[in-house]
Formats: sequence, structure tokens, C-alpha cells
Amino acid sequence: MRVNFTVNGRQQEADDVWEGESLLYVLRERLGLPGSKNACEQGECGSCTVRLDGVPVCSCLVAAGQVEGRDVVTVEGLADFARQREEHGHGGACGGGSGGGCGGKGGVTLDAAKRWQARPGDSQTGEGVELSAIQQAFIDAGAVQCGFCTPGLLVQADALLEENSSPSDQDIREALSGNLCRCTGYEKILDAVRLAAARQSEAV
Repeated sequence: MRVNFTVNGRQQEADDVWEGESLLYVLRERLGLPGSKNACEQGECGSCTVRLDGVPVCSCLVAAGQVEGRDVVTVEGLADFARQREEHGHGGACGGGSGGGCGGKGGVTLDAAKRWQARPGDSQTGEGVELSAIQQAFIDAGAVQCGFCTPGLLVQADALLEENSSPSDQDIREALSGNLCRCTGYEKILDAVRLAAARQSEAV
């Protein structure tokens, strides 16, 4: 079958997709986007996390046919997605900067996600674009070691900060509980999310 959907703001078409093919396989093998990692293939490790219509999902568990006409953001498009979200008044600060959680009132709506478009100068791979706040915080906090789990953690952490501009440690741990890391011991990852949240609050 043929699947048409939007990936990082660009219309994509995947041909000859078989019934059991996962979104993860289409992204990596058909579209050349290797950021989402293939590990457990059971939705247990979080290394393949992407955003589907704004919601973080394990792409290994999503059948390719389910994304027909929908919007996907991978780690390659995360920086531009975050930047456009900020420009249009969405994101972790919920447009208000009250310092607390959004209570379900913030985030990117489905209509806003569908209107999102990558800028013409941006590459499909995300190279050559300014990093998002969470990406820069991972670097500054030393939260990256082998890097295999990092794309999924970044996508999930970005979604957390969109919904809650000032997460507690418990909030962070709960949000990232589905993302496994075998290198860091997690503390630097928590530091990175705290750092991104602090910088986000200062920018409001």
C-alpha cells in the first residue's frame, strides 16, 4: 500500500508498504531518518519515540498505515518544531509563564500541528539548524553518552516541557519512565530537563 503523511513539516509518500510494517521501519529504512532507534521493538525502551499529531508514541508499535494523513515529528525535526511552537505562542510556558503546570490547557493543538511547516532552508536531517532548548541542555548537562537512547529522551522531554513548564523531579521521572538508558545513570538526564525548564522560565 501507499502511505502519505507529513514528517517534520514535509509531505512524504511511502510506497509498497506491507501490512505489518511499523512507522519506525518506514522512517528509518524508507525515508532515511535514522534518529529514531530500533531496539526492543516492543514499546518498552522508548528509543523510537516520535510525536504523532503532537503526542509522543513508540513508533515501533504504530503500524505505518495508521499514520495516513497524519503528522509525525522525529528528533531530526525537533528543533524547528520547538522554535515554531514558541513563535506561535504554544509550548511549556503555555503562553502565560505562571510557573506551574498547564493543567491540560497548553500544548499544541491538532490544528496547530497540522499547520506546522518546516522552513525551506532547513534540512530534512536537522543538520545546520539551531538546537532546541532541551537539545542544548542535554549537551550542557552532559546527559549524552553513547547516544542511542537520546533521540527518544529528547522527544519525550520536549513533550513534557510543553505541557509543564516547571516540572518537579517526580514529574520528570514519571514522564521519562518509559525511556531506558544503560549509560548515564539518569541523573544527568534529570539535570538536563531541569536546566531546560529553568532556561525556559527565564525566557518568559
